[in-house]
Amino acid sequence: MKKIAKVLMLIAAVLISNSCSKHDDEVIIDCLAESFFVKLHNSTDAANPKLMNYSVEYSGTGTLVGVKWTFGDGTTGTGAVVTHTYATAGTYEAKAEVTVKKDGAECTSVPKRTVTVN
Repeated sequence: MKKIAKVLMLIAAVLISNSCSKHDDEVIIDCLAESFFVKLHNSTDAANPKLMNYSVEYSGTGTLVGVKWTFGDGTTGTGAVVTHTYATAGTYEAKAEVTVKKDGAECTSVPKRTVTVN
């Protein structure tokens, strides 16, 4: 009986030491919540229909620390506000990898936008 009690105590100690702390759970929840404050915008330039203006708006309580763009045509860019000229007309999926820092943790979300270029 003593051996079973010792084994159960050892198992309990291992489980407790390897479990997530409340702080770890909060960081995950905060990252998910912060992604709701990220908005992706785009507009076509009036003078050049192949030129697209992109921007990221972040309205949360953290700090926007970086934006990496993938424009859907094999090219990339960086910054919260960028312009991109597409070589040919078509439909593209633009993505912005948005990194926000909050409470010492960095959270990344990837909003997407399908754009049509004439």
